[in-house]
Amino acid sequence: MSEIAYLTEQGLMKLRKELDKLVNVDRPNISKQIAEARDKGDLSENAEYDAAKEAQGLLEMRISKLQETIRNARVIDPTQIDTETVQILNIVKLKNLNNNSEMEYTIVSESEANLKEKKISVNTPIAKGILGKKVGDVVEVQVPNGKVSFEIINISI
Repeated sequence: MSEIAYLTEQGLMKLRKELDKLVNVDRPNISKQIAEARDKGDLSENAEYDAAKEAQGLLEMRISKLQETIRNARVIDPTQIDTETVQILNIVKLKNLNNNSEMEYTIVSESEANLKEKKISVNTPIAKGILGKKVGDVVEVQVPNGKVSFEIINISI
């Protein structure tokens, strides 16, 4: 069974745009590269042909994954988001109790995650640790460097 992908409207549009580019631009380009490499003769020792075929396989895999994600996407209405407990699309302000630093993240789907924009995937250890928690709750999260304790300071949209 396929996994449901919860996305924002912008996130879904971004995936559709990427899929369109892969199907209508990248796929024809790779087909052209394969044809050109095939025209060069002996395929058994043709590195260009092998590279193009490998690129085609990776492209088709990405197209298939995007199609599945889009097919199973559920667009989240931001007006329906609750701020009583942490959930996807919430902006959560955390205090790291180990070093007293504060950070703020938006919990998003895997495909929308972007650390530069302070958007973390719902599948990260921090997000998994705080989902369903309330303001004032303290959670201990296992991260690659060890365990970190966070206090949830604020939940907003």
